[in-house]
Amino acid sequence: MNARIINAPRPEVLHMLERRMPPDARSRLQEQAFNAVGLVQTSLPDLYYFADLAQKAANVFTVELFGSCPQHITTLALFGETSSVRAAMQAIRNDSQAQK
Repeated sequence: MNARIINAPRPEVLHMLERRMPPDARSRLQEQAFNAVGLVQTSLPDLYYFADLAQKAANVFTVELFGSCPQHITTLALFGETSSVRAAMQAIRNDSQAQK
């Protein structure tokens, strides 16, 4: 699992992310305010598990990003306030470490 947090993402970065989102997620994202993005690259089963875990841990909007290898490795994006994204990412890291 690779994980990163982008604080105050620049418009160019957001445009790159939006190109890899489904249209409904893109529309919803444009209606919400956020100031951080968490990115988690992982397997498909973990992606859905981590999306659920993140939403239960904090007020974040989760989106599967297209363009990786969808059969094996994919990327989850978590959008929200900085503290919410950090809390969600920490929940994912804690769970991932507990599984080892």
